[in-house]
Amino acid sequence: MTAAPIRLLLADDHPVVRAGLRAVLETEPDLVVVAEAATAQEAVARAAEGDIDVVLMDLQFGAGMNGAEATAAITARPGGPRVLVVTTYDTDADTLPAIEAGATGYLLKDALPEDLAAAARTAAAGRTTLAPSVADRLMNRLRTPGAALTRREIEVLTLVADGLSNHALARRLHLTEGTVKSHLARVYSKLGVDSRTAAVAAATQLGLIRR
Repeated sequence: MTAAPIRLLLADDHPVVRAGLRAVLETEPDLVVVAEAATAQEAVARAAEGDIDVVLMDLQFGAGMNGAEATAAITARPGGPRVLVVTTYDTDADTLPAIEAGATGYLLKDALPEDLAAAARTAAAGRTTLAPSVADRLMNRLRTPGAALTRREIEVLTLVADGLSNHALARRLHLTEGTVKSHLARVYSKLGVDSRTAAVAAATQLGLIRR
């Protein structure tokens, strides 16, 4: 008896990317693309209909909900589909929120077609596939936890890189300015720097934040 095909939802705001993913995946006899979504909100709604096994999720959708938020919403539903992140971004600022949100796997868009198909099967089975660069980052965080930036520290530093002052940053994150300064002090210590500019430069070079 032939097993039922794995049913996929493609969530990406670029039609060309969705078409490319569909072309790659539908050459596999055990994979079928049953739906597409151009926004994260659409992906959440479509995933809730009950006929999807794996959602291939981008992380950036422009305005509105992002891919990590959509992943959290999808994986929070009992019996919901697995989420395989397929994106161009591999910084800690991207990978940590997605994995914490419940993503089963994380691949980059330059993955080989056969690796993408294998990752979809692996996700459907509830097992994890990580892009090599993402796996390396996570291993380094585990080996040197004291030196790794927390998700909040990465969030603060990303906003610093966007040019926000401590006052504006505090308002954006609903923190006191004192708390922001404490976060920055820990960031400086971990990165071995003594200024906002140096911290942004070091974090960008290390791939901790995306510029």
